[in-house]
Amino acid sequence: MTDSAELLILRHAQAGHTFDGDDAARTLTEHGAAQAREVGRALAASGFHADHILCSDAMRTRQTAVWVCHELGEDASTPYLDSRLYLADPSTMLSVINETPETVRTLLVVAHMPGVQELCMRLASVDSAEQPVLQMAGSFPTAGLARFAVGGPWAQLDGRDARLTEFWS
Repeated sequence: MTDSAELLILRHAQAGHTFDGDDAARTLTEHGAAQAREVGRALAASGFHADHILCSDAMRTRQTAVWVCHELGEDASTPYLDSRLYLADPSTMLSVINETPETVRTLLVVAHMPGVQELCMRLASVDSAEQPVLQMAGSFPTAGLARFAVGGPWAQLDGRDARLTEFWS
């Protein structure tokens, strides 16, 4: 794998609350749908092309991925739903990412807090951009997006080995 591989980790957009206790069924609010479209527009404007998208199977992450993909248009692949990403801890999320085929040059992962923030802090190498690391460490709001440059194989990604280049919120 060359230095040109990218990993983007996205926290789902703002979701509403359920009264029946079914957390996985929570849906995006109107504001959340707008947040997800904004992320998609920003990615499209940056020239992002999603080779592969991994997404938690919760409704709010699926809806986030749909809106992002809608804005990316033909530059989006079909999201792969993985139940292991639902409320996953950083180690579980990383093991799912490690399974990514080496032919994938750009990977987008859509998942949940606190796992997304903890995983991003774990991955950020010492040569990461300082301001995005500080911003991400302080707050990882809904629709927050961390963008990493990855220089090794997906299967070997473990910790402190991806360079954080941007954090959007």
